[in-house]
Amino acid sequence: MPQTPPFAAMFDSSGCNRNLYQSEEDNCGGLYYHDNNLLSGSLEALIQHLVPSVDYYPDRTYIFTFLLSSHLFMHPYELMAKVCHLCIEQQRLSEPGLDKNRIRKIAPKILQLLTEWTETFPYDFRDERMMRNLKELAQRIASGDEMYRKNVQQLLQNLIRKLTTVSQYEEVLAKINATSTDRLTVLKTKPQSIQRDIITVCNDPYVLAQQLTHIELERLNYIGPEEFVQAFVQKDPLDNDKSCYRDQKKTRNLEAYVEWFNRLSYLVATEICMSVTLQWHVLQPVKKKQRARVIEYFIDVARECFNIGNFNSLMAIISGMNMSPVSRLKKTWAKVKTAKFDILEHQMDPSSNFYNYRTALRGAAQRSLTAHSNREKIVIPFFSLLIKDIYFLNEGCASRLPNGHVNFEKFWELAKQVSEFMTWKQVECPFERDRKILQYLLTVPVFSDDALYLASYESESPENHIEKDRWKTLRSALLGRV
Repeated sequence: MPQTPPFAAMFDSSGCNRNLYQSEEDNCGGLYYHDNNLLSGSLEALIQHLVPSVDYYPDRTYIFTFLLSSHLFMHPYELMAKVCHLCIEQQRLSEPGLDKNRIRKIAPKILQLLTEWTETFPYDFRDERMMRNLKELAQRIASGDEMYRKNVQQLLQNLIRKLTTVSQYEEVLAKINATSTDRLTVLKTKPQSIQRDIITVCNDPYVLAQQLTHIELERLNYIGPEEFVQAFVQKDPLDNDKSCYRDQKKTRNLEAYVEWFNRLSYLVATEICMSVTLQWHVLQPVKKKQRARVIEYFIDVARECFNIGNFNSLMAIISGMNMSPVSRLKKTWAKVKTAKFDILEHQMDPSSNFYNYRTALRGAAQRSLTAHSNREKIVIPFFSLLIKDIYFLNEGCASRLPNGHVNFEKFWELAKQVSEFMTWKQVECPFERDRKILQYLLTVPVFSDDALYLASYESESPENHIEKDRWKTLRSALLGRV
């Protein structure tokens, strides 16, 4: 069975493989090159360039880049239908007296293309029309040889296994979301159910950083490369009828991952402001020393995340500690040794387009390339910034040139960024799982914005009339008392 090689060496520093194409600098069958690089082409010519023949097979960098960018221009099932049609017509696979020798020459290449597609973009095949076209083409290949029949069967089994796994993962996420409740509501109705805090559950910051890395890598792993394109998909200017892929979106793993970042930020803020108990509808604050201890604990967790290469959890923790209900606790912060926190904030400083963070990320990425263990391979980027970078790349360059051609130079760069992410998301987490800690991180109720402010005011009194008025309003609304 053909196997697709790893992503790590797909692109050189310029964003494309420079040895792919002939050295022509003008039109070649509807494709335009310069210095051996494909710059643009008509959509039909690009599709044709994807289709293998007896003496031609597209380079993997092209396959990945075109399959990724094609989501901006057409539905995957339409592309699959065109690829099937071209394969059948050009190789005369529909002829009754089919030459088995010809099938033996072309079948491995068509099978390899289908393998690349199903392994890298499996979510495309959640559409029944895609599966129908895939099975039809696979059936024609399999008719020529028993070996190809087995290979086709294995390809389909691998694909179905992947799609089943993602469906089960989505069901788990849905259950977690369905049972999530506001912490204050739980405190008022079942206070005994959340007597524990994060330090009680896990008193070792390093272990908590490891468990956060488990969650990050698991959620990263389910994000398909096409989701980056789908997030920004626009109506194709040359298509009057369709809104491209928006109505066919089958996954929301990218959004679920962003929601996890937000949850972690709110969990951090909750654990700090939650240094209160609810008795007779009155929030009883604990000592400032205890809150300071929780803050220092999360600073240590954030530092361990940085050392691991888990920049997403690091940024979520910093964001949680910088939320207004936490940052206003001046008396608490006065008891915190903030030197380590200042260093971490410096690393994630947004000035100069996150220069410090990008430098650290490049270092982690370089370490990953030469790593001898999964521990050294871990690179979990600050995800919201990655999305922002891809968004501005998409917005900053036209997808179509004035002559109607697809701007493939833009898509080389897009594919370079996404392929780097694909390498990072495939790393297997080397740390031992702790189900109790993971369960707490994923399911413990967190405070809403209003509840965070209320807990904050109860911990350290309002400092001005605006805060006092808000405190009274929140007490009345959330606790039913003045």
